[in-house]
Amino acid sequence: MMQYSSNQQAAQAYRSAAIAVPPLQAVVMLYDGAIMSLRRSISAAEQRRFEDSHAAMIRATAILRGLSHHLDFDRGGAVAERLHRTYNALIMACLRSYGRPDAAARFARIIASLSELRDAWKFVASTTARPARRG
Repeated sequence: MMQYSSNQQAAQAYRSAAIAVPPLQAVVMLYDGAIMSLRRSISAAEQRRFEDSHAAMIRATAILRGLSHHLDFDRGGAVAERLHRTYNALIMACLRSYGRPDAAARFARIIASLSELRDAWKFVASTTARPARRG
């Protein structure tokens, strides 16, 4: 039951972002949400609020799952396949890291990876949003 609810939340987060803003901007916002959730997980764990820490980590993985489930493999080809593997690796890294003594350091590495992806998508969004220059 919890898995179903988590999948619903991931899909709903993606749909909500996609409706409110252009798709590439929505992707950037979703990365921001995953990053914020992992930071909240670290903070909550440091304050020994383990249920809140777990919930925040699950939220981050739900966002990544939502991004993974909305990849278009027909149009995206090898890039979509690579992103799918990357999202799944990040999800597994989050799940394996939670509760470990070095979880904060592990989450920091995951956040760094997500930040690189976010910055790349933000660049793509900014370059595709500009009108073409006329010569």
